[in-house]
Amino acid sequence: MKKLILMLMLMAPLATFAQKFGKVNTNTIMQALPEISKINGELEATAKQYENELKTMQDELQRQAEAYDKGKSTMNATAQKSKEQELQQLYQKYQQTQMDNQKALQKAQQDKMQPIINKVRSAIENVGKTGGYTYIFEEGVAIYTGTNVEDVTSKVQAELTKMK
Repeated sequence: MKKLILMLMLMAPLATFAQKFGKVNTNTIMQALPEISKINGELEATAKQYENELKTMQDELQRQAEAYDKGKSTMNATAQKSKEQELQQLYQKYQQTQMDNQKALQKAQQDKMQPIINKVRSAIENVGKTGGYTYIFEEGVAIYTGTNVEDVTSKVQAELTKMK
């Protein structure tokens, strides 16, 4: 039994030398894809639309607040309270719209990016299988000081070109 354990312990380092490791920079890959610039343009247009909507709401809120400040001295207490509640509701609507727009933009980004992320992941898996890699790590995430790590970023980019 001791000999079996000793033999396994001696063989373990040899098994790690036989493994093939790769590293990939998915950020470089993603930025080189033409779909990314299209998605970024669409997201920027949506963000601008949301920004304009909020600007309009903010301008209306400011206009009504200034009108309230000017006419406050001539209003009775009931009218003042009513106008203050109206302004508070407008402000809450503004804040809610701001949060809703932010969530919608994040969801749109996720929905548009997910197919591309899946495509890149598939290309990495294909390169791993065809190249016989045991592991492919994201560059900078795993620290490996061995000499048998190959940068497969260009291979993944070539695989993506074949997938089109």
